[in-house]
Amino acid sequence: MTAQELVEGTILLIDKPLRWSSFDVVNKVRSLIRKRLHIEKIKVGHAGTLDPLATGLLVICTGKMTKSIESLQATDKEYIATVGLGHTTPSYDLETDFDADYSTEHITKALVKEVMERFHGEIDQVPPLFSAKMIDGKRAYKIARKGRDVQLPAQKVIIHELELIDFQPEEIQLRVLCSKGTYIRSLAHDLGRALNCGGYLKALRRTKSGNYMLKDAITLQQFDELLLNLQPFPIDKT
Repeated sequence: MTAQELVEGTILLIDKPLRWSSFDVVNKVRSLIRKRLHIEKIKVGHAGTLDPLATGLLVICTGKMTKSIESLQATDKEYIATVGLGHTTPSYDLETDFDADYSTEHITKALVKEVMERFHGEIDQVPPLFSAKMIDGKRAYKIARKGRDVQLPAQKVIIHELELIDFQPEEIQLRVLCSKGTYIRSLAHDLGRALNCGGYLKALRRTKSGNYMLKDAITLQQFDELLLNLQPFPIDKT
């Protein structure tokens, strides 16, 4: 990759750090490009949000490639999800504290596999209230943090593949290949409810987005090092 290609438009694959928002990564990439290549303005955007508590593949578009964001967002995604059993949280993950505890004595690997079959194919999924969905012009998470209990409408999503990678009575690890708009937090919550033991998302890592793979991604530090080896691209300001 050259400085000119980066400025004019390319796709970057970044391994998003834990607790960074997707916009944090976009802002950092933009800042590094401006600083290292000595330019004033550049378009940068991401093609599919990852929650702060998730890590993994974030597809970043620069320059004219930002016009491809909508089509890139529409692609299927793959995740490795760690689901905790025996508890629930209002946010369906570890952003909020446990709000209920349940027994997991009845949980077996066979039962988990049996229940997972219900979540293959097209399903109706209710997004988490702690999400960026809009309710009366406001982000759902802002309403949730004020203590208001508002139900979001269900939406149809597709779970193409759902594989049990590891089983423990109080924790399971899954590989999920799903359509755009699928909330893995909701999947964790719904699996826990179907198992009659409660469930929440403990960890999430995106491994694939469309044809792009996590194994080809770089860290923000590696991206900065890459920029240091590029010659600044003179931008025509006329």
